Amino acid sequence: MEHKTRNNFHDILKNKADEFALKTYQVTKNFPKEEIYGITSQLRRSSLSVILNYIEGYARKGDKQYKNFLTISYGSLKEAKYLIYFSLREKYLHKKDYDLLINLSEEIGAMLWKTIQGLKAKS
Repeated sequence: MEHKTRNNFHDILKNKADEFALKTYQVTKNFPKEEIYGITSQLRRSSLSVILNYIEGYARKGDKQYKNFLTISYGSLKEAKYLIYFSLREKYLHKKDYDLLINLSEEIGAMLWKTIQGLKAKS
């Protein structure tokens, strides 16, 4: 039963992180062209890093490696959250897109943090 619960949690987290990256790519298409190598690129890379590091960590066999990749994923999420906030202040983002991305990032962050803390408790 524990394995099935873990897989369900994994699927939910993976889907949320995928939605976060996809939505980030969609909204950054409307960013100013002069930001293509600046904030647009950085925000896209950090949002993709969230899911990519999560997936890579999940595929690892050892808890230590898994926790390391989750920590990187969590750090990338924090980076993306700041860039989203910065983009709102610069008026690159609409408030509804900001709210959606921030809410998703909060859910993802809570799930990543819970998993990291669980792995810490195990070791």
